[in-house]
Amino acid sequence: MTEKMKVAFVCVHNSCRSQMAEAIAKIIASESFEAYSAGTEIKDGINPDAVAVIKELYNVDMAMSQKPKLLSDIPPVDVVITMGCNVNCPFVPCKYREDWGLEDPTGKDKIEFIRTAKIIEGKILDLKSKIHVNLLQ
Repeated sequence: MTEKMKVAFVCVHNSCRSQMAEAIAKIIASESFEAYSAGTEIKDGINPDAVAVIKELYNVDMAMSQKPKLLSDIPPVDVVITMGCNVNCPFVPCKYREDWGLEDPTGKDKIEFIRTAKIIEGKILDLKSKIHVNLLQ
């Protein structure tokens, strides 16, 4: 059996979108790849609105299962997904890279967090299918 690909969801602060992506990927794509999230700077905790929406939609408490991490805290990865942090997106060595261009829902209402989670879910399903047909080699 070949080793699963490692995917990193990367943002500057690793407190909202990248954490949501890590949680959702672990729920819907764990058989396809190992999911990590990290940033170049970290906040004290995960955005409480993101935690609440992931708990409501997927019944996972990110406050218990995840924490903000620096890029140096995760293993080398095969795939890097940047969340849409534009010029501040950190460089991470990888075989394949994609920018999802997601707007940060921080400071916005719950509807924006739900919308962001659903966009992330769709993109993870797309990434999962790309991995299955070996498009990322």
